[in-house]
Amino acid sequence: MEDLRPIFQLLERKLGFLNAECCDTCCGQEISVIQSHILYEIHRRHHPSMQEVAGALGMDISTFSRQIKTLVEKGIVKKTPNPDDQRVQNLSLTPEGVSMENRIHDYVNTQLNALFSRMTPFERETVLRSLQLLIQTMEKAGSCCIPLR
Repeated sequence: MEDLRPIFQLLERKLGFLNAECCDTCCGQEISVIQSHILYEIHRRHHPSMQEVAGALGMDISTFSRQIKTLVEKGIVKKTPNPDDQRVQNLSLTPEGVSMENRIHDYVNTQLNALFSRMTPFERETVLRSLQLLIQTMEKAGSCCIPLR
């Protein structure tokens, strides 16, 4: 079978640079790549719990809590007790957090659209359909790594 790892390593690196560049240039304040992922997950869900977002990102709760603490101190994220269970903290973006997430979103989309504009319509559709298929396959498998038997 073909050695696929180099392709994915390079793809991850290239996309990582896109995220890192975004976080350095579009937000108006210093924010890490993982913090931008946290903002994205909070924004796309309705008042998620800390556990939901940490799970979606594959982060352990203690590491995630430190990141949330920083985002709360920056005035970007707000924590509120869940009305049904006071032990659970729900997350939301402050108005500044929504603005920052929108700037990050617009920047990344602009960069990706510029990249995809260099492809023919057929190439764009092929790449996007292939990525969607890969994601669906990974979701069915339950992880990216399928046990060897």
